[in-house]
Amino acid sequence: MRSHILKIRKPIQLFTFFLLCSFPIISPSQNNSEPIPKSFEYIHHLIPDVEYDIRYAGNNNFTGRPVPGYESETAMLTLEALTQLKAVADDLREKGYYLLVYDAYRPQKAVDSFVKWARNPADTLTKSAFYPDLSKNQLFPLGYIASRSGHSRGSTIDLTIIDANTKIPIDMGSPHDFFGEISHHTTQAISKEQKENREILRTAMVRHGFRSYSKEWWHYTLNDEPFPDTYFNFDVQ
Repeated sequence: MRSHILKIRKPIQLFTFFLLCSFPIISPSQNNSEPIPKSFEYIHHLIPDVEYDIRYAGNNNFTGRPVPGYESETAMLTLEALTQLKAVADDLREKGYYLLVYDAYRPQKAVDSFVKWARNPADTLTKSAFYPDLSKNQLFPLGYIASRSGHSRGSTIDLTIIDANTKIPIDMGSPHDFFGEISHHTTQAISKEQKENREILRTAMVRHGFRSYSKEWWHYTLNDEPFPDTYFNFDVQ
């Protein structure tokens, strides 16, 4: 540990030094976020070979900008969900795949920002990339945006699989967070190979206690959620 020695030569410097020491410096995230519950854990702590592509921490998402509550490019889940996800990772690793996580626990403040974005018809910056065939006023009734998200309960995850050797994502027929029929599990707009790839992921997730969401091939929720009625709001740090 380094030793820092402060040489104070004037009374005014001494006064300033003690004034600053009297008030702790608090970062915005510390000031505005709830503490991380002990019932949550980072995914990479239990699954070391997991890969992250946390798009809400940057600009590559349907809002076109970093999302409130994402302070780092990591992901967390409840311990119960993470334990089951590890079993999924173990199964898929034997088949030559690693997990790639797009999103897991999502703060309520992030969900609130999605709602605000969806209610602004003038903001269509990402329309061509994420919802080319829909208008914003369709996103709520079609179930792509909601004021409450299972992600905020801590046991829902968005993910895909990658080749364990090349680290290249397996072709699923549509990208993460693409709002449209091609992202549905029942779509007929993708190839046989793409359907089989989706089924590799779905089979492993269902086998270990997760359920799928019909409109998003990447979205899964633990069946036995430990917090089925609680929506957390601490930052992803």
